[in-house]
Amino acid sequence: MQRELIFTNDPIAEPVRQMSDGMGAVVTFHGVVRGEENGAPITAINYEANEPMAQHQFELIFGAMEKQWPLESVRLIHRLGVVPVNEPSLWVEVVAAHRAEAFAACKFLIDEMKQKVPIWKRAL
Repeated sequence: MQRELIFTNDPIAEPVRQMSDGMGAVVTFHGVVRGEENGAPITAINYEANEPMAQHQFELIFGAMEKQWPLESVRLIHRLGVVPVNEPSLWVEVVAAHRAEAFAACKFLIDEMKQKVPIWKRAL
């Protein structure tokens, strides 16, 4: 399985998709900053990460995905720093032969990330 992980302070631009002819499902997810946090209006979220530990945790998650589903690739971009409302802070792409595996793997990745990856957010 191909893996790509990027942390960036720049706005997320969706990368060019690369996949083989045998693949029939591409699931993408954009996590976008909402205009409120805990019921209070906000203008942005500031994301911070322990990047070496975050990379390690993502590699463990990617490894678990590879064991559970026949995926061709997984790519993830997480923005750090100040991300304004209505802009994406997260972009995920999972490529598989079939949609069931692609959807399940994408959900698994996001759920595991929220629980295990040291990325913190502070509403502004």
